[in-house]
Amino acid sequence: MTDDGPDRRQLLLESIVDFVLENGVAQLTLRGLANAVGSNNRMLLYYFGSREELIIAALAGAEQRFPGMGRMVVLIDDDSLPVGDRLLEAWAILADPQNLPLHRLFFEIFGLAGFERQRFTAFLGAVGTEWVEHLSTALARRGVTDAQADLFAHEAVALWRGFQATLLSGGDPQLVDRSARAATHALVDRVNTVFPGSL
Repeated sequence: MTDDGPDRRQLLLESIVDFVLENGVAQLTLRGLANAVGSNNRMLLYYFGSREELIIAALAGAEQRFPGMGRMVVLIDDDSLPVGDRLLEAWAILADPQNLPLHRLFFEIFGLAGFERQRFTAFLGAVGTEWVEHLSTALARRGVTDAQADLFAHEAVALWRGFQATLLSGGDPQLVDRSARAATHALVDRVNTVFPGSL
């Protein structure tokens, strides 16, 4: 087998990303994918290790095509902005119609991982903790107790996921946006009620 190094892997990954953004992963097989991208099963396994690792690599590669999504964690961590403003800006990124193809792929992989938990353990762990941990830390830095910060962070991320799913299901974007913003303001108000002036 010829190894052309990271350049060959990257070129192959770009073709894979093209394919999964267009076709999804629900019916994905290594043989079918290899045929679609002009490769073979052995090469895919050589570069990506397994079907599951290939799917996660494809999602990561797809995220690079949607630069707004890469700002999510940076935005959540930005202590120069009030936390409420960060939440609203984060929602604006998630609601941007340009990002919907990525969300569609993410939720499809998320659903697949729910049925194959042992094969997607790392992915599920990251999905369940990354945004929550960053937001919880942001809240704690504003004087919210660790336990309450964790609760509020879980609630905020759950709201985002729910509203994302509503957009994907064809919900009225303007209505969903108003609902998301109202829910965000309500959450901020509750935090400020319990911890006056924190947000």
